[in-house]
Amino acid sequence: MKHDRSDVPAILFLCLGNICRSPLAEGAARAAFAEAGIAARLDSAGTGDWHVGKAPDPRAKAEARRRGTDIGALCARQLVAADFRHFDLILAADTQNLRDARAIRPSDATGELMLMLDLVPGRAGESVVDPYYGDEGGFAATWADVSAVASALVSKFSSR
Repeated sequence: MKHDRSDVPAILFLCLGNICRSPLAEGAARAAFAEAGIAARLDSAGTGDWHVGKAPDPRAKAEARRRGTDIGALCARQLVAADFRHFDLILAADTQNLRDARAIRPSDATGELMLMLDLVPGRAGESVVDPYYGDEGGFAATWADVSAVASALVSKFSSR
């Protein structure tokens, strides 16, 4: 089963550990879709397994809160082959995540796989800033990137 209603987009955000970029992207998209009144099924995952079951990085949660979004209830999980059948669109944060996802993509995949910033005019091929090894300022830059992605998604799906 792909998803319950064909008119409701199913989007998965993907990064390395699913504790910084992809949960921020999911949070930004949830807020943007809700504000636009568009129903969507949104989730996030990581290509790696070392944070499975953990909450987002405290700095990511703080940045999301500063932006009026709560991502505290999200829980890290790892990308699985079935995701390529359950989501219409899988958006990777960077080229390494894209390569890792392609490596497990099954032959019967129905979901489209691309970089998050490919949706943002003038940003195709770019990576979302990875804030993990930096300070809080990196999380603001990541939020700017994923907010641009969320806006692009709302534009894309508001025309349906």
